[in-house]
Amino acid sequence: MDDTNNSDSDNIRCGEEDKARNFTSPSPKGGVFTAAAPTQQAPLPPQPSSRGSSATRPRRPTRSTRSPLPRTGPSPAPPLLANPRPATSPSPLRATPPPTPAASPSPTPTPPPPRAPRRRFLPPRPPPPLRTVFGCIFSSYDSSAAAAATHGLLGMNRGALSFVTQSATRRFSYCISDRDDSGVLLLGGDAGSALFAPRLNYTPLIEISLPLPYFDRVAYSVQLEGIRVGAALLPIPKSVLAPDHTGAGQTMVDSGTQFTFLLGDAYDALKVEFLRQTRALLTPLNEPDFVFQGAFDLCFRIPAAAAGAGAGAPLPSLLPEVGVRRGGDGVWCATFGNSDLVPMSAYVIGHHHQQNLWVEYDLDNRRVGFAPVRCDLAAQRLTEALSL
Repeated sequence: MDDTNNSDSDNIRCGEEDKARNFTSPSPKGGVFTAAAPTQQAPLPPQPSSRGSSATRPRRPTRSTRSPLPRTGPSPAPPLLANPRPATSPSPLRATPPPTPAASPSPTPTPPPPRAPRRRFLPPRPPPPLRTVFGCIFSSYDSSAAAAATHGLLGMNRGALSFVTQSATRRFSYCISDRDDSGVLLLGGDAGSALFAPRLNYTPLIEISLPLPYFDRVAYSVQLEGIRVGAALLPIPKSVLAPDHTGAGQTMVDSGTQFTFLLGDAYDALKVEFLRQTRALLTPLNEPDFVFQGAFDLCFRIPAAAAGAGAGAPLPSLLPEVGVRRGGDGVWCATFGNSDLVPMSAYVIGHHHQQNLWVEYDLDNRRVGFAPVRCDLAAQRLTEALSL
């Protein structure tokens, strides 16, 4: 017989022998444990086995010294006592353990963050070779004294074969000196502009997606707002300075063109104002048939002595000598040409009027910036920075 049957028989026998009287049992501390006569009550539901844990299974006094049989069935239910004490009142036989809180599902542990891979310091890889298409120049003309040192042209417009397009350059800048052949050309980034020209004045690039017969879409075009001679603003209508419905009249920034070209109406206004302001200083050439390079007819006679003296020192910045002499005088012409004489249907800001200017082309933001800079000093500072 297992313990379950033994417990039931003990409960029944206890009820028969001790009916109408109290059941007493010695207390561990010398007192008496009194229990009232058992009353009829529903049996408790079976509970999980807790063999070996005296804290969750109450024990009753042992009536016999029979050795327990091997347990082969399910775990027995705890014995029934008549009028058990409330759970809040401690038993004189054994202290009632506190109720075990219901087990709550443990939260899912958060996995530790992945460890960052260890950096391996490797030498930088060299950039891949740049495949570039180059062309050949069979003939060229340059009136400057340094023409012998010129070996070619670097195309920097937005055409398919330009160096900017083939190298995917989105920003570049340059600075052209008026004193010697020194200069600066930087490709990419704005570090050079911040170093040499921190305050650039930007103007937006003009783009027309519609193909027009006289609009060059690969050139860097800006909107010309006006022209001044000294402090005098020329009376030129805005419509003359803007492209028309055919695209004629755009203003291009082109370092590959030596001088600046203006359309006929703007050129005539500049010529009149320039002659008025220099009447007491310069002697006009007065040769209607003389046109330098087919576009420069605003020319003057400058005595050799005056050109070499201190008073004539600023002349080369405005009136470069064209290599023609009239007696003992040299012929100097203004650096503005008439586009109608070329012919060319656009304004061009050329190489000469970009000297001592830091010019930056920002293609991502569609703008070009200008700032006055001594380009010979900028080239010197760049050389010193690269040598550190």
